[in-house]
Amino acid sequence: MFHALELPLAREQVRALAVGDMVTLDGVITVSIGLPTHQRMVQAVAHGDQALPAALRGGAFFHLSTCLRESRDGPQPLYINPSTSTRYNAWMPALVRGLDLRLTGGKGGLDAASAQALRDTGCVYLSFLGGGSPLLSRGLRGLVSSCWDEYIPQFRLLTLRVAAFGPATVAIDAHGNSLYAQLRDQAQARMPHLLQRLDAARQASLQKPPGDPE
Repeated sequence: MFHALELPLAREQVRALAVGDMVTLDGVITVSIGLPTHQRMVQAVAHGDQALPAALRGGAFFHLSTCLRESRDGPQPLYINPSTSTRYNAWMPALVRGLDLRLTGGKGGLDAASAQALRDTGCVYLSFLGGGSPLLSRGLRGLVSSCWDEYIPQFRLLTLRVAAFGPATVAIDAHGNSLYAQLRDQAQARMPHLLQRLDAARQASLQKPPGDPE
């Protein structure tokens, strides 16, 4: 099913999303791919730091890389591209819960602890197309705010305005269902048959007469 989502989302809208659904986003999102940024965010949440962007709380936070370009109207996002979310597993449960996130995402999924946090709070993980920067960048509409500007732009906490941004796939929903788990289970189910075929091929090759090209 396809959903054109307008941010921010109500909890009921998030829980209505199912694994495999496709979405586009209109509204405001916050992004960063910085490891030190994630650690700093967790510390800020723990200490009730009000310096975090207001859009983060109950909003959308993604592992998306973007670079800023200076213009006469101020800094503008030049491109956007997904990063591998598993790099941030250590911090995501605390961020999902502490910021009451509705959406998070990137590429590659998250671990079981993070998926449990999504289920506990009612948040979904969106998978963005790896290498899909040209398509995704078409949805950029401008910079709303920039936090921690001592970092390079990709590591800053950037809040961006987007329109028809995506598409993205609901890869982990708010009920504990995961495309990654489904693919893993399918691969494990096929493994015995594949190993049998490989073993049969190996045995057949060992039984060939010397010099037989077949």
